[in-house]
Amino acid sequence: MANLKKFEQNPQRQLLEEIKGSRCVMLGSPDHDQHMQPMAPQVDEEAGIIYFYSDKTSELGQTVLQSPGMVHMCHIDSDYQACVRGELAPHHDKATIEKFWGPMVEAWYPDGPEDPKLMMLKFVPHDAALWASDKSALGVFFEVTKANITDEQPDLGKSKHVQL
Repeated sequence: MANLKKFEQNPQRQLLEEIKGSRCVMLGSPDHDQHMQPMAPQVDEEAGIIYFYSDKTSELGQTVLQSPGMVHMCHIDSDYQACVRGELAPHHDKATIEKFWGPMVEAWYPDGPEDPKLMMLKFVPHDAALWASDKSALGVFFEVTKANITDEQPDLGKSKHVQL
């Protein structure tokens, strides 16, 4: 269940923590004719930046190399959802590439940080639409049942738009 106190007090920090704790997010492309794709986020919480390892030869990699730009990134969990808009561009800093390097990344790039196909993408968030709930399955059932009896909307959580 999402922490609604944190959602109200510091939604920007909670967003980065949620993304950091997720295995993957759906990342868009500057070419809006392409579909979003699952990517593993590497979060620098202090800087508020999200990095992704990508392949220069992939459709996304080639698009970002040719025309970096605004994209959407979506994170969906059972009790926390976010749609984040920001700028996506290639990032060539070797220290950043090595900072997040690990066995999972090496599985995709066996030649290490110098792999010729490897590229890092830098996603700088601008704003986000957020939704969070602290309701258990029983809490959702209760709210829906109450709403059907009283003809009121169920209270399933909070939503907001934030600048990042």
